[in-house]
Amino acid sequence: MANYEIVREIANSCSRNQMRDVFFEEAELDDPEAWVRARIQGDDLRTETQTLPGGAVCVYAEHAGLFQKFLFTPIDD
Repeated sequence: MANYEIVREIANSCSRNQMRDVFFEEAELDDPEAWVRARIQGDDLRTETQTLPGGAVCVYAEHAGLFQKFLFTPIDD
């Protein structure tokens, strides 16, 4: 298992509001996409995973018209 800092951005689709909700947490896990799927459940959930340089993983998720981005950055022990 690896330790990650997780940044979760939820796009705000309200008109005239360009802000995003941003949440931070740390977790020890094996599979970032499985972690996202465990938190956002539904038949219409669509995800796309991208591995970034340095071992970071970005998971894009869309469910019920809501777009979210999860950035998993490895934490050195």
